[in-house]
Amino acid sequence: MNDRVFSVKTIYLRKEKKVIKIRLLKSAMMLFFVVFIAMCVCYQCLAEEKNLTECRYLISYKIKTGDTLSDIAGDFDVSLADLIKINKLHSTLIKPGEIVIIPGRENGFSPTFLSRGSVFRDDVMLLAKAIYAEARGESFTGQVAVGAVILNRVDNHSFPKSVKDVIMQSNDYVYQFTPVANGSINLTPDETAVNAAIQAMLGEDPTGGALFFYNPEIASDRWIRNLPVIGCIGNHVFATKA
Repeated sequence: MNDRVFSVKTIYLRKEKKVIKIRLLKSAMMLFFVVFIAMCVCYQCLAEEKNLTECRYLISYKIKTGDTLSDIAGDFDVSLADLIKINKLHSTLIKPGEIVIIPGRENGFSPTFLSRGSVFRDDVMLLAKAIYAEARGESFTGQVAVGAVILNRVDNHSFPKSVKDVIMQSNDYVYQFTPVANGSINLTPDETAVNAAIQAMLGEDPTGGALFFYNPEIASDRWIRNLPVIGCIGNHVFATKA
């Protein structure tokens, strides 16, 4: 009788030990899973932090007398290296009246998340020049719309793949944009045009995807008047491909 009781107890204890081992194994696996997920999240955060300079906000700043690049970097809480890189500067020398593009943080400017990819000052300023030459005198929305058309072309497979190449594009020695042909592309853009360029770079598109724009009071080309019209903003008609 005692032997049977002992055997039963032994079997019971073995089962208990087995259950405990299984529970410990499950706990260990769960702990490993939690740690693994935590590591993945931390790694992702580190990766996002590492790429922060590519995922910031854009602010235009007009240099004032007495400003230094180091002071500007400190005021906007960005690194001097980032400021030099995005503006493609060869030194820290700056002049009053120049405009620098700042990869800013949330600092009261109601920033919008950058959605047009990597952007440099050259792109912003050339786009601003095109906007100023084509649409100065138009509303801010109208100026953003002109910039958006240029950027929509960059994103479209039928056009060149950079801001500069789109603006400077010519077919059979005929420039796509009149300001390039008549030289007004070289005019210095005002702050409104620069800010319109920045908003377009940030993804704002009042046209809804237009690839063309024209002033019906001036445009004489029949083909552009036959394009499907998306809408009108100010003096410009915005259209897409047929």
